[in-house]
Amino acid sequence: MTDKVVLTREGYEKLLAELDRMKTKKRREVANQLEHARAFGDLRENAEYETAKEAKRQLERRIHELEQKLAHARVVDPSEIPAGKAFLGATVELKNLDSGETLRYTLVAQDEADFNQGKISVTSPIGRGLLGKAEKEKAEIQVPAGKLKFQILKISR
Repeated sequence: MTDKVVLTREGYEKLLAELDRMKTKKRREVANQLEHARAFGDLRENAEYETAKEAKRQLERRIHELEQKLAHARVVDPSEIPAGKAFLGATVELKNLDSGETLRYTLVAQDEADFNQGKISVTSPIGRGLLGKAEKEKAEIQVPAGKLKFQILKISR
């Protein structure tokens, strides 16, 4: 992974905190699981030991992935975001032209997406469809369920 990973400051801090938690607390937990499983005796027929080893492999894989992302991360400076345009880090208020519903999304990197918090990835269909759009502009976005039509009401940083 040598590509730059573009993140908001909040997303960068979130990944950093996850990495710290994985390297400290989770590593200790997995080590304790391995030690506990070894106490059961014969490792060749020890399901607990195999499960603990797999948990360790997955943990180390995730730690490596996070280290790579953070090493190649580029944090977006909010002042770099063009005013009135939908880009990474911007909050976009939309009106669904079919239902009349008003929606509010913050455009974030894929690792930061959390639909329950209104954070959508710029790589998602809606995120891609909004990128570069300006206030008052209309956007027709193809999603798996069909075509959505939005009016962009407001864009803020």
